[in-house]
Amino acid sequence: MAGNRTFTMIKPDAFEAGNSGAILKMIEEAGFKIVAMKATRLTPELAGKFYAVHSERPFYADLCKYMSSGPIVAAILEKDNAVEDFRTLIGATNPANAAEGTIRKIFAKSIEANAVHGSDSDENAAIEGSFFFNQYERVI
Repeated sequence: MAGNRTFTMIKPDAFEAGNSGAILKMIEEAGFKIVAMKATRLTPELAGKFYAVHSERPFYADLCKYMSSGPIVAAILEKDNAVEDFRTLIGATNPANAAEGTIRKIFAKSIEANAVHGSDSDENAAIEGSFFFNQYERVI
């Protein structure tokens, strides 16, 4: 059974371009409820921990550098079938392949600077959400 929560992050490129508000509006208009949100900035070390699953990949160092290059917005979203529906809303990782009207088609600059992160499974949504929102913070 699909879960009702997912995790997203508005990446440094979209934050720097002033697109956070428009992206959050699209998320809410798609029926997602934002149950936790904060603006923060990852250190290279924290970016490395968050993306540790990719540590053996050739793009890992560049990814960590990019994700620590500026502020991000981290959020936990709620909706039935949250992970799958959010992945549809954001579009393909490569914005050139993203469907019209998706967040990445509208706001991404490149495959690397693709505006948003979206969890790829219910399990990863829980892990990623807890990375940014600890047990002492109230998630509504």
